[in-house]
Amino acid sequence: MKNLLLALFCAASLSAASPEVTQYIETLQSKAALADPAFEGFDAKRGEAVFTSEHLGKKGKTIACTSCHTVNLASKGENYFTGKVIEPLAPSANSLRLTSAKEVEKWLRRNFNDVYNREGTAKEKGDVLIYIMTK
Repeated sequence: MKNLLLALFCAASLSAASPEVTQYIETLQSKAALADPAFEGFDAKRGEAVFTSEHLGKKGKTIACTSCHTVNLASKGENYFTGKVIEPLAPSANSLRLTSAKEVEKWLRRNFNDVYNREGTAKEKGDVLIYIMTK
């Protein structure tokens, strides 16, 4: 029953992404399963924890994803370092979000490096994307 509920939740979440981004998420899922045979799928709660946790990031500053994107992903944010306005991250508030796999990959790579000082794992990236899609 748990796997059925997880599958239904993931299917509903993926409807917020373009087919291109959905394919990218499926690729992340394959990579996560290779890295951890016990992997059972992406989880929005884990994604929220990744998104909201603070770390000593870029330039030695303590930051989180919410430092730029705010806790309300349907609102505009502001780059912590440059002050540049960031359009809402939630696909429900910004129809341009999660439409290009190339853009999603680029920003996940940059933002993980800014906040975590490293590339995110496939599991972390997938969890974060599922979390964003629920907003």
